[in-house]
Amino acid sequence: MGETMALTAAVAFAKDNGDRFVDELKALLRIPSVSTAPEHVGDVRRAAEFCAAELTRIGLEHVRLIETSTADRAGYPLVYADWLHIPGKPTVLCYGHYDVQPAEPLDEWKSPPFEPEIRGENIYARGAVDDKGQMWMHVKALEALMVAGGGTLPVNVRVILEGEEEVGGEGIAAFVREHGEQLKADVALVSDTELFADGLPTLCVGLRGMIYTEIEARGPRTDLHSGMYGGAAPNPFVALAQIIAKLKDEDGKILVPGLYEKVQKPTDDELKAWKALPFDEEHYRETEVGSTVLTGEPGFSVMERTWARPTLEVHGMPGGFIGAGAKTVIPAKATAKVSLRLVPNMTPAETFAQLKGFVESIRPKGIVIEVRMLHSGDPIVVSTDNEFVRAATEAMRTVFGKETVFVRGGGSIPIVGDFVRHLKIPTVMMGFGLPDDNLHAPNEKFHLPNFHRGIESIIRWLQAVGA
Repeated sequence: MGETMALTAAVAFAKDNGDRFVDELKALLRIPSVSTAPEHVGDVRRAAEFCAAELTRIGLEHVRLIETSTADRAGYPLVYADWLHIPGKPTVLCYGHYDVQPAEPLDEWKSPPFEPEIRGENIYARGAVDDKGQMWMHVKALEALMVAGGGTLPVNVRVILEGEEEVGGEGIAAFVREHGEQLKADVALVSDTELFADGLPTLCVGLRGMIYTEIEARGPRTDLHSGMYGGAAPNPFVALAQIIAKLKDEDGKILVPGLYEKVQKPTDDELKAWKALPFDEEHYRETEVGSTVLTGEPGFSVMERTWARPTLEVHGMPGGFIGAGAKTVIPAKATAKVSLRLVPNMTPAETFAQLKGFVESIRPKGIVIEVRMLHSGDPIVVSTDNEFVRAATEAMRTVFGKETVFVRGGGSIPIVGDFVRHLKIPTVMMGFGLPDDNLHAPNEKFHLPNFHRGIESIIRWLQAVGA
């Protein structure tokens, strides 16, 4: 069968089987593979086995679970598969993750997070867009091409799926570092990003890195009664509040000394392209952020602030008394979970050292401070001047009927940096989520037309890469 006939047959197969693909996705979404919760270790493994079984069924080979357990945690295996039968053709490494964020707060969901429900043209469930739905597009595109090709693919393919992306991805990072030869490829495909706007084909060419830290403040040896000791004993919560208040000014500028010294600015061409994107700041404020005003560094656009500037955020301050009623306790210790997003030329190690040094220097008296790194990832900018990006641009233009735009993402996908550093290959970040898909939030969804467009785009891209 010729290349054009095979492509036509694969696209037709995907359209004819679209309802089945959605039913399979529902089955995967019902598995609560929450990698941050120890009680869901078994569910994480069940999701891995589900994916492995499907990769085997569609005809991929050497399918196996790769254990990444350590002394600290267990049950987050990688899923590997390949099909390598066309010498001289490129090899594509398809990456995705099958673990999901916690679903809390549960009372804000309109339907149970692990009972997928279709309302209108959207499927609602935890993991619908991040990343089970997008990962499943890869699997279904491969199935369609395999059927259309009579058991063959237009390119060589390796698949690697992970189950701990939402807790830092340490297992896959170690595997790429130590066994990179088992993932040898010419290009990686990642679908864990979004379209800039509905109907607008988008390739992400940059991601912020991050460091996620815990700042622990210790005061008295044990919890104390505030009536008896208030005024004499140091309070770790007050100390943390004082420290956090000194990390960032009211305009959003981070006050850690030296932090901005290596920040690489976007090019003039990038800034010009961003300015041309269809963006309504007031609509963004009202529908996506939901605040009375937008905040951040003055002098920078929203795109610059979220894609190309470092940020510092506080995520939680567990400790002390949080139950109903009153308990007048001065806690012995308190912690704050604090992250920084990094941009090109910043490194996690140097940024962490700067943060740690500054926090220790502003420690209130009577308080012992410990700053710990929980996980990190490097910032990345991908060159658009390669054949794989050009093929993706053309595939998406064909499917969407519009010119593809290039954007950066404000989030972090640490494995992309690992692919660049250790495998020495470019990554095509071709995602199909929407800005209002509520990833990491209640009522997460995936717009089903984008699920199907994504499958067709990937089919066309893989066919083009193998042409």
